[in-house]
Formats: sequence, structure tokens, C-alpha cells
Amino acid sequence: MDFFKKTFDPVISLAIIAVLNIFLFLTVGAWTVGGGETMMTGLIAELFLGDELARIPFWDLVFKPDAGYWKIYISLGMLFGALVGALMSKEFYWRVPKHLSEWVMITIGGLLMGIGIRLAFVCNVSTFFGLTPQMNLGGYLSITGIIAGAWVGSLIYKKVLEG
Repeated sequence: MDFFKKTFDPVISLAIIAVLNIFLFLTVGAWTVGGGETMMTGLIAELFLGDELARIPFWDLVFKPDAGYWKIYISLGMLFGALVGALMSKEFYWRVPKHLSEWVMITIGGLLMGIGIRLAFVCNVSTFFGLTPQMNLGGYLSITGIIAGAWVGSLIYKKVLEG
């Protein structure tokens, strides 16, 4: 499968993303805050907590868990596509952190990213594929924050590994 080993021309890749973005917008509307992952989290929480989940205002008033929510399937499709691409290009491997400090950094980084995305009221995936091509200021601010966070996070990660 040489197709998966070649680098795509960025102009052609961005044109394909733009056409798919237009199709997505015309089909389902604007792609907003990371709803697919949030809904999956709500469904998993509902599995463990049952009716107690309704006592939390976010899950009762703002984002009631619903297995039919279309963004779940967009998120699962991206995950599946990434897995297939990685397997076909022979770039897939399991990496499990060896030290507790790595687990702590991964958890804190994930929480900070989730909080930042919620505060910006965008989705980290749609920022790159939706908001930025639409010339949305929120997309550019989010990308700036993601890049700055990744840079600071990598510096912290290096310091912890060296220490």
C-alpha cells in the first residue's frame, strides 16, 4: 500500500478538506464544541451512574446523553480512519507511559486542553478543519493557544524526563 506511505500535496489535501467541510456544513450545519466526545463521555457516565447523572446540571440541562447524537459517529469515524491509516502505513504501535509522572502530565495536559476548548467554545478538531478555513477568529485564537500549549507542554515534559 504505497498510497499510505506517500506525502500528499498540501494544496490538494486542503482543497479536499474544504470540499468535505462545505458538504458537512450543508448536511448538518456548523460543527461546534467537541460534542461527539462529550456525548460519549455522558453515555459512559450514565452507564456507571444511571439516574444520578441527572443531578449534575450540565448533563441534565445542557447536554443530555443521547446515543443518536450525530457527532458521536463523526468522532468514531475519525478515530477509525486514523487507525486504518496508521495500520496501512505500518506506523501504528502501542505506547504505554512507564512512569507515574508521565501519567500525571498526560492527565493534566488533557484536562487543560479540554478546559481551554470549552472556554474558547470550539472543538479542537473543527478548529483546524472548520473554523480556520472559514476565517473564524475563534479558530485562529484556538490554534494559537494549542500551539503555545504544545510548546510549553513539551518544555515541561523534557524537564521532567531529564529530572
